[in-house]
Amino acid sequence: MKEIILTESAPAPIGPYSQAILCGNILYCSGQIPVEPLTGEVIQGGIEKQTEKCCINIGEVLKQADFEYEDVIKTTCFLADMNDFAAFNGVYAKYFTSKPARSCVAVKQLPKNCLVEIEVIAARD
Repeated sequence: MKEIILTESAPAPIGPYSQAILCGNILYCSGQIPVEPLTGEVIQGGIEKQTEKCCINIGEVLKQADFEYEDVIKTTCFLADMNDFAAFNGVYAKYFTSKPARSCVAVKQLPKNCLVEIEVIAARD
């Protein structure tokens, strides 16, 4: 059985998708961009501040489903500029201390012209 996960503490979906889907003991989270949930505005201030906001938004979705960062087993990270990789990594490492499997790619453009988007998959025993 699958359950749609939705929290007002993370940005509302801007399209026909869910923030996350819980299927059994696996949580599939849609990509989070650095948007302030209350205003819908993109956080300014460069890659580090945007990465921080993405991670905070992911944490809110995880919490809504009773998961934690330590439960994350896979991340997919999208950067608008691979020159931001080192700065991105510095912030990312503070949240994903369990070192989940990861892919990180540069893309031509992200929604709302963000610098970063992160999606995760989490699992419980």
